[in-house]
Amino acid sequence: MNDSQFYSLSSSSCDGSGSPSGAAPAPNMVGSSASGDDIRSRQLTSQVSRHWRDVFWMGVFMLHLVLIGVALAVLGFNRFREKDRLKIDRFTKMILENQPGLTEDFWPFYTVAGAVGTVLAWSWLVLLGSSASNMMKLSVHILTTYLAVISVLCFWQKQFFWGVAFAVGATLQFLYVISVIDRLPFTMLVLQRSVKMVCSLPEVIGVSCAFMLVMLSWLVLWSFGVAGVVALSIGDGGRWWLLVVFCVSLFWTGAVLCNIIHVIVSGMVFLVLIHGDRQATSMPPKPLKKSLRYAVTTSFGSICYGSLFTAAIRTLRWKIRGVRSKIGKNECLLCCVDFLFHLVETLVRFFNKYAYVQIAVYGKNFNHSARDAWELFQSTGVEALIAYDCSGAVIFMGTVVSGLVAGTCAGIWTRIKHPDRVMMVGSTSMLMGMILVGLATVVVESAVTSIYICYAEDPVLIQRWDAEFFNKMSEMLHQRLQHRSSRATQVFTSRFDSQTPENAV
Repeated sequence: MNDSQFYSLSSSSCDGSGSPSGAAPAPNMVGSSASGDDIRSRQLTSQVSRHWRDVFWMGVFMLHLVLIGVALAVLGFNRFREKDRLKIDRFTKMILENQPGLTEDFWPFYTVAGAVGTVLAWSWLVLLGSSASNMMKLSVHILTTYLAVISVLCFWQKQFFWGVAFAVGATLQFLYVISVIDRLPFTMLVLQRSVKMVCSLPEVIGVSCAFMLVMLSWLVLWSFGVAGVVALSIGDGGRWWLLVVFCVSLFWTGAVLCNIIHVIVSGMVFLVLIHGDRQATSMPPKPLKKSLRYAVTTSFGSICYGSLFTAAIRTLRWKIRGVRSKIGKNECLLCCVDFLFHLVETLVRFFNKYAYVQIAVYGKNFNHSARDAWELFQSTGVEALIAYDCSGAVIFMGTVVSGLVAGTCAGIWTRIKHPDRVMMVGSTSMLMGMILVGLATVVVESAVTSIYICYAEDPVLIQRWDAEFFNKMSEMLHQRLQHRSSRATQVFTSRFDSQTPENAV
């Protein structure tokens, strides 16, 4: 079987009506999706040799890695076992703080953060089948408390900026959880089924472990350079600016690795749902190898491009939704938040995590994939279901809690040895922990996104895989569409009544 046949629908798995052979078709519902013929037509159209997409952004990412790698090596080596080995201090004479240190003074703290992050990430993978849902429930409820406790500790240590920052984070997290508390049962149902799918594909767990090792290798160099930055003799302002640059770089690098896994898992899940079972005879040979090859070659540029924006936009969208639902009748504030909400919703059309499924299956560029995925959801009504689901937010909460634990462990040791550098080491260590755990949890999020894409393209695929889950999804979709319809009717009626002049007496 050649590459062009990789994602083709098997004639033995679906008949001309789009239903599995011998199975009853899915019942019609509001916002029903395209038929199996439409899906087959689109896939046959995509059965051409895959072209390289978004090559410019792949070049930018690779150049960024080289430049950041050189800078990290230079800054780390400059303070390794000898102060100002490369004579960098001569460029910072105007902002000398005269409190220099050595790279090895701070490098062990990052070793602790990396070790804690790795242990937590492995725990996620090991407990994926048995306790993943319980861990996610715990993450939802513990994050607010953890942020509040850290805020109190920061105020106690007279770190007022960080105390306020963590207090604001705890408040926003509390408001968000309160605003979506009624959605959590359905969210946990989706997460449980996604975990079930991932557990049926043990090879994707191996992919996550492999990329975790790749990330750890990069973190050795990154922590070496960052330890050198913390040990520099320049003032706190200069150190913080350098740390921000390196943290943004690490965030992008970690997002790229996570989204490579995302593309690989999405391709595997899509194949399983199309062919009905992992062991189906119609499954193409070596699907994991081909998914991996596409992700790191022709689709790599699209992954680099999307990784710059999707995580930040998704996080902003969750927070705005949580605040928006608690504003009440403050018209001025509601107007401002609505403006931001619609702006973010527009950005979501061009930068969303569902694009990676389209990239995995059809090999499109990122913007084309994101637009097609969002239009598919809106045309079928599934967007209403996605807006109700909080799976991504719950997974993100687990990642943040894990990062906070890693940062806290490194921060406590730093507090004992170098109390003036606690926040620098703690905040950068937190990012390390989040990225390592994110490489483990992304497999579940990838399964969630793939399930929604398949449900929008042909609900029969989900019905054949898990009929009970399909019925609950269909019921919830019907409820959400009815809710939106009633709200639109109320808004239209109220506006019409307000514009109708009263009859003269």
